[in-house]
Amino acid sequence: MPVFHYKGYKTDGSQAAGAIEADGLQDAIAGVKELDIFPKEVNEYAHKGRKWHGLGNDKDLLPHITRQLSTLLSSGVPLMEALKSLSDENKGFWQGLLVAVRERVSAGSSLSRALEEYPEIFPSFYVNMVAAGEQSSTLDRVLAMLSDFLDKQNAIKERIRIALIYPVLMICVGFVVLVFLFTFVIPKIVRIFENSKSSLPFITVVLIGISNLFLHYWWLMAGILAALGFAARKAHRNRRDMLDRFKLKLPGGILQSLYYARFARTLGFLLDGGLPMLRSLELSAKAIGNMAIETTMKAAGKKLAEGGRLSASLKGFPPVLLQLISTGEKGGNLAEVLSKAADSYEDEFGRRVQKALSLLEPAMILLMGLLVGFIVLAVLLPMFQMNQLIK
Repeated sequence: MPVFHYKGYKTDGSQAAGAIEADGLQDAIAGVKELDIFPKEVNEYAHKGRKWHGLGNDKDLLPHITRQLSTLLSSGVPLMEALKSLSDENKGFWQGLLVAVRERVSAGSSLSRALEEYPEIFPSFYVNMVAAGEQSSTLDRVLAMLSDFLDKQNAIKERIRIALIYPVLMICVGFVVLVFLFTFVIPKIVRIFENSKSSLPFITVVLIGISNLFLHYWWLMAGILAALGFAARKAHRNRRDMLDRFKLKLPGGILQSLYYARFARTLGFLLDGGLPMLRSLELSAKAIGNMAIETTMKAAGKKLAEGGRLSASLKGFPPVLLQLISTGEKGGNLAEVLSKAADSYEDEFGRRVQKALSLLEPAMILLMGLLVGFIVLAVLLPMFQMNQLIK
């Protein structure tokens, strides 16, 4: 049944809002009145077509809902009743989505086909894993694996987000302080030197020029920054392959560890879920987030289709990773080996992030010190010259 959102007033005059399932608008209004609520507004909840960015933090509910569905199914609850319980427990977007999925399943569709209607919510690997679980009658186990996988992916994203908070905050604070200095503080100080007839040191002239730039041509600087941002965005869209190759060559190999961790984790997860090698490799390539590695994996897929081995087809991958894949292929436990490799690369990624941050902090402090030293020296040198003239 469709979901209707309502707003109204209780018998004591207080406002009320919520959601209710009903066959139609009139049934929804009647259902709201049965709750002793006078309906002011009742509308069917339109969930299809909504984007991830409209969900806010609700997108983190996907692994939680997946785990709940797995628990219900493993406890012997039929799929339809499990979806009904989940839709009753959740509100808003997820309630409407789960009701729509349940309706499609009740109409004869499989769960994977129902989820396929919402590609922005359920990625391709998610749908394919559910389909594999349905075919092998291990849907509860597959859903448990999916929830674990999604939790690990979210943990990596959270680690990246936390690691970026401090440097981004430092850069923003430093930028605001510099703008304040060059716009409000320095113009008042250098006004004394501009009115003097003595020649000023070169460093002071540069400081005055920068201050005038911030004071009188801020609009030009804002325009240049906006143009650079637009150009960077356009380059990321049109020349992403070149940028992705550049990311692999960054010092420290931080992003390399992240990409290879994603590769090993996703491929091992899909193989463990029962998907064929070629399909698993195809879905893994899309989940990496780097076109250079994706191109390599697609080329490897073609060689695999011709009868080649995965370890011999992945050109440019780290020798240690290729050796692990080769060992897994020979031992028949490739999924397990890839999972261990993913753990290793994720740990390596964490260590490299911490190392980079430990180097970034003193570098930023040194840079700020140099800028402050430049400003102090540019202000003090003319003062020393003026003192010499007075003597």
